[in-house]
Amino acid sequence: MKNKELATPAIQVLERTFSLLDVLASHQDPVSLKQISESTGLHPSTAHRILNDLTIGRFVDRPEAGSYRLGMRLLELGNLVKARLDVRDAALGPMRELHKFTHQPVNLSVRQGDEIVYIERTYSERSGMQVVRAVGGRAPLHLTSVGKLFLASDEPLRVRAYATRTGLAGHTKNSITEIGALEREMALVRQRGLARDDEELELGVRCMAAGIYDDQAKLVAGLSISAPADRLEEGWSSRLKETAAQISAALGHRG
Repeated sequence: MKNKELATPAIQVLERTFSLLDVLASHQDPVSLKQISESTGLHPSTAHRILNDLTIGRFVDRPEAGSYRLGMRLLELGNLVKARLDVRDAALGPMRELHKFTHQPVNLSVRQGDEIVYIERTYSERSGMQVVRAVGGRAPLHLTSVGKLFLASDEPLRVRAYATRTGLAGHTKNSITEIGALEREMALVRQRGLARDDEELELGVRCMAAGIYDDQAKLVAGLSISAPADRLEEGWSSRLKETAAQISAALGHRG
């Protein structure tokens, strides 16, 4: 009985939502509200109400009145999860080798909205640096080396929109907080194919990052080395780029 309780959602509407999505997933063609109601045991009005909310969120499509199918938002989220899993699997081995070379933390991050999310990290106590942001941690794009890679790949209007949304809030005295300075930084990133964080997120910590690309030449992640400010070696940049290119190749990129 206990195991059954653990497997059952605590919120009833979520349990009903899961059952509705399962019914839609079991059919290739759009499903009528009547059939959905019969399959789930939900009253038609209850099913209709939940399906309507799912349609607003694009988790469900309504091709015509009274019929439903799974929506494109699920495909988008599925592709996002797939990309992250593929990147992590491809990156872990090369990340470990890069860590052995630098003896400093090596991070794998992806973009989510106006932030980056750390999805993998290799480090050891020998680095002499306390790891503040664990896997799952987030940070603003303009304050991080990987975030700058993503901003540099955006159109200028999108970068300005980001600056307007976020206000380019700073964390340290070195943070870039003006759009003009950010645009100049983006130009340097595109020129070098490498991005840097010079104590802009945390005082005493510097980073450098190179991009990871998929088979469509799309920037999907960033690989970065973090180190105490006085230990980050510029000579690591070529090895960092080589490692990022190795991971990109494993994802099908032909650069």
